[in-house]
Amino acid sequence: MSSDLFTQRPEITPTIYAYELVDVPSHKGLIKIGYTDRDGKTRVEEQLKTSGVKYHILFSESAMYSDGGNFKDHAIHNALDKMKKTREHGEWYSCTVADVQAAYIAVRDKTDNIENRNRNFKMRPEQIEAVKKTIEYFNREKNKGTAKFLWNAKMRFGKTFASYQLAKQIGLTKILVLTFKPAVQDAWEEDITTHIDFEGWQFISRKSALTWETANKSKPIVCFGSFQDYLGT
Repeated sequence: MSSDLFTQRPEITPTIYAYELVDVPSHKGLIKIGYTDRDGKTRVEEQLKTSGVKYHILFSESAMYSDGGNFKDHAIHNALDKMKKTREHGEWYSCTVADVQAAYIAVRDKTDNIENRNRNFKMRPEQIEAVKKTIEYFNREKNKGTAKFLWNAKMRFGKTFASYQLAKQIGLTKILVLTFKPAVQDAWEEDITTHIDFEGWQFISRKSALTWETANKSKPIVCFGSFQDYLGT
């Protein structure tokens, strides 16, 4: 039967978007979060019409729950309200893009996201394979003394993230990261403090306010240090 006999279902793409106005002093530092069933850019241009005001799209993601169904911008607003973010000029929020991302994750995944984490990417296939092979090796060698396993991974493999996922899957809760390069601390700290998979994990370093004495011993702890830190050279 020809499809011409029936009205075709319109293409709908539920989207949560956020944007800021450029060079508008009254809205400096403010972000507007909205919903559309098309793309964010089209909707923003409709809102601003012929005003000539410049804007910048900061965020645009699917408005679908992880387990199906979709949500509207009011759900993101409620999440930002819970985060104590201030509303101004109606539905404009005094917040950062990271705050919007954290609120989005909380709504999409139906979690509290108490620590306002804004990263939720998954392991890539090569990372999954590395973690799987390492766990299999440790399980074989655990009764033969200290097991060692080297990842021959190239740049941009994501060794930091994969290492944390390995520790989590094995069930490690007290982890020492020892390095020759103190400059990599930011990467090791960022995954722990911003990724949703490691909510509740704690990061200790020479520069951090958290110490071993003040850390919650019932939650996972990552202690980061360089050979210079520990050997004093």
